[in-house]
Amino acid sequence: MIKNPTGIEIPPEMRAFAEKSVGEARKAFEGYIEAATKAFGTAEKSAEAIQSNAKDMGRKAIGFAEANINAGMDFAQKLVGARTPEEFMALQTEFIQTQMKSLSEQVKALGETATAAGKSAFESLKPKG
Repeated sequence: MIKNPTGIEIPPEMRAFAEKSVGEARKAFEGYIEAATKAFGTAEKSAEAIQSNAKDMGRKAIGFAEANINAGMDFAQKLVGARTPEEFMALQTEFIQTQMKSLSEQVKALGETATAAGKSAFESLKPKG
């Protein structure tokens, strides 16, 4: 038996049990830290993918807004030059048809970008291996 300064004897079995418990606790803690580090890395990759895709969506949306505003300004300029009600109505009809087609294409493009962003974020969460 081992005596400590207080004079209390610690049986070898108890010391072995304590050493084993500390070793197992250290092993469990290291496993926890490793799992947390992996989880953080995965979350970081996912966040980077989402951020990149959000920037792409923002750029596209701004580009579409600019194109739509320019189309509206061009339309207004054409309307100023209309000489008859018929010409005015023809310009109006043409503008509406063109803008509806453009809006449809823009919504489709944003939808495809959003779908790709979702897939990219999902893929970044998948374990490699």
